[in-house]
Amino acid sequence: MPQRDELKPYWNTNVARHPGILRAVPPGCAEALDVGCGDGLLARKLTARSRRVTGIDAAPAMVDRARGLWSDRTDLTFLAGDVLTADLPVGGYDFVCSVSAVHHMDFTAALVRLRELLRPGGTLVVVGLARETNPTEWAAFLAAAPVVRVTKLVRGACDPEGMPATDAQLGYGQVRAEARRLLPGVRYRRHLLRRYSLTWTKPA
Repeated sequence: MPQRDELKPYWNTNVARHPGILRAVPPGCAEALDVGCGDGLLARKLTARSRRVTGIDAAPAMVDRARGLWSDRTDLTFLAGDVLTADLPVGGYDFVCSVSAVHHMDFTAALVRLRELLRPGGTLVVVGLARETNPTEWAAFLAAAPVVRVTKLVRGACDPEGMPATDAQLGYGQVRAEARRLLPGVRYRRHLLRRYSLTWTKPA
């Protein structure tokens, strides 16, 4: 079982989005859900802003690692399973977040499910990957590529061992259009380090 000192500080393009996610947690948050929690790093950070945090991941090995790293935390729970079918409380969370996980699922089904799990008045933040599908998107990618390479080199970017990876299927425009259809009023942003974010508050 992994020990706490095995989780050395690391940085990557997902960790780069953690500060913005934490700022989006609503005041007085009682229950938070981290979808695609991996080794539990973000879930652990969320305990500073939510009384209880649940992390779920489809990779059992990552959940085992998270449980080992944070076994002394009574405010943290980690579940192995598919968020689309897992027995989670509908409307049970004040805050739901997901970092680089929804492109492993059917995008529409994932947004519908995350919306369902959120309480009225709660906040959803999705950080995801998409692919370039038109000249404008490719131009933005090429313009940012040198900055991305240098940033990763300087920061020593690395991923947790065993983290599953897959290519994104949807383009940025497709993500934006579907998110706006399913989450009226959603705030969409495309970020420099090849990520987009969706921030949405469920109507009370």
